[in-house]
Amino acid sequence: MREIRSLDALVTEVASDLIGVDASSVSTAYTRVLRTLVEFFDVHAGYLRHTDHRNRSTVMIAEWPPRPDAPEPDPLGIVYFADSDAAFAACEHLVHPKVFRRPTDNEELRQRIEAAFGYTVASMAVVPLVQEKSIGWVGLIKSYDRTWSEGEINALVAIASMLTQVHARIQAEESLRLAAESDALTGLANRRGFTDDLLRRLSSDAGPVALLFLDLDRLKALNDFYGHSAGDEYLRALADTLRAVTPEATIARWGGDEFVIVMQPSMLDGKPTSPYNVALRVLDAVAATRVTIAGDEITRTASIGVTTATPGVGRVDDIIANADQAALVAKHRGGNSAVLFDSAIRARTALRNDVELHLHDAISNGDLVLHFQPEVDLGTGDITAVEALVRWQHPTRGILPPSDFIDIAESSELATGLGRWVLVDAIRAYSDWASRIPGLDIVLRVNISPAQLLAPEFVTIVAQALDYGSVPPTALCLEITENAVVQDTGQTAKILTMLRELGVGIAIDDFGTGFSSLAHLKVLPLDALKIDGEFVKNLDSDTNDQAIVGAIATLAAAFGLELLAEGVETEAAKSALLAVGCDRAQGYLFSRPVTEAEIIEMLARGAIH
Repeated sequence: MREIRSLDALVTEVASDLIGVDASSVSTAYTRVLRTLVEFFDVHAGYLRHTDHRNRSTVMIAEWPPRPDAPEPDPLGIVYFADSDAAFAACEHLVHPKVFRRPTDNEELRQRIEAAFGYTVASMAVVPLVQEKSIGWVGLIKSYDRTWSEGEINALVAIASMLTQVHARIQAEESLRLAAESDALTGLANRRGFTDDLLRRLSSDAGPVALLFLDLDRLKALNDFYGHSAGDEYLRALADTLRAVTPEATIARWGGDEFVIVMQPSMLDGKPTSPYNVALRVLDAVAATRVTIAGDEITRTASIGVTTATPGVGRVDDIIANADQAALVAKHRGGNSAVLFDSAIRARTALRNDVELHLHDAISNGDLVLHFQPEVDLGTGDITAVEALVRWQHPTRGILPPSDFIDIAESSELATGLGRWVLVDAIRAYSDWASRIPGLDIVLRVNISPAQLLAPEFVTIVAQALDYGSVPPTALCLEITENAVVQDTGQTAKILTMLRELGVGIAIDDFGTGFSSLAHLKVLPLDALKIDGEFVKNLDSDTNDQAIVGAIATLAAAFGLELLAEGVETEAAKSALLAVGCDRAQGYLFSRPVTEAEIIEMLARGAIH
């Protein structure tokens, strides 16, 4: 009765030890259980093995006591049944307890165990873990022969059953975790899984990590033409490509057409390589990925941002954002390229974040100011027009030019509010000038963004601003870019027609750099073409620029449009413009953009000097 009570107490103790065990604590719990068994049964060692039926192998999961001097590779670490001795082979499908006596009769087993433990084993009790079929076993080893009672074996069977239940529970937890951390389409990690993995890497002492942010080029076009199922098929193929080219990395699908890859410093073809070289290898692999859809062979390229991070330095979100920003730079360069994150990108990112956070308040708080650049008659030097140009009086960065925030405003849906402020304040300024300078006869030019132009209330805003400032519509000319035209030609033509009916002039700014065609010039109600400064600065010496400007002048004359130029910096450029029939221009040769007070003085004189 004492033995039964002791064995019952053992089973109860093990059961208590395994209650509440999860994936993070199971390894430690297994070791504690084996220590309890070794001490209770007075044996030399205990171990737990799990069977991998897919590749017919058995893996050491836990053991007691630990073997600090275990050989490498460990002969008991992974054992393949096809290559194993008779004792291991007998355990592959074992469903009932088995006691092996005097395994020294098996020379191969004797050598394996002596190599692993350093002593001869005379007795080994093996109790299988059974879940429909054998999934492993727990073994107890004695260096001399030992008799195992029925009660002892029954207790071990009960404990093996508990270990089986724990294993099943941990597998279920792991399946749920994988489902929560995996992308259903590609089988790669998802954002959560990737972020957790990156956090683990940054919390370890394994050294720097490299992060690649991959943004596919033109996936939307594939979806639009072939359908989303085709896009999904391509993404699955791409996932296989990324696994093959970066086998040691953690790869995740970050968004619809975005992937992230994190790895330790790696090697390619047996040689150390930089993260940038890995990115180039990934670029080549992506470009070589081909999927046949509806009889067509589909390929795509990618834009990749690369950054590195040191454990303990920086936040996970910041590191991913850095690689993302570098990928955006690669995409802006035309795609199919890799860019390393650097201090310049960091500065642009900081500026972008600053603009997105504070531009809205700047519009309403009076932090924006207008500067004005005069346009002159090249023959007389008289001021014929003034272009309103916005500046941001930033509280910490000083005066910011429009190049620092206009593009960001347009990509963050702030362009409409910003453009409205510029338009209204420019008309306010013109109204003030007219009240101070009798007979003022110049045109006010205001740039309009594509989003602003296509806003439903835009024409009403223009009319109300002109009415409020008592400014005649003919004094206002709105400048639009060619890109604004191609976004929605039909709607653009409708809005421009309504503006023309008000009496407002329309000019295409930066002409020659966008995507307009002769058809646009034919259908749009325009008054002027403004030659981009890139074609003007070397006009006296560059024959290509001369040919382009000459062609634009011919177009303007053919369509009865006024011809203007910007970016005039030399007398030679001025003469070249006059030669092709362009008699109005602006540029540093005449004046840089100036404050409102300075432009009033110029307008009072009627000329620059």
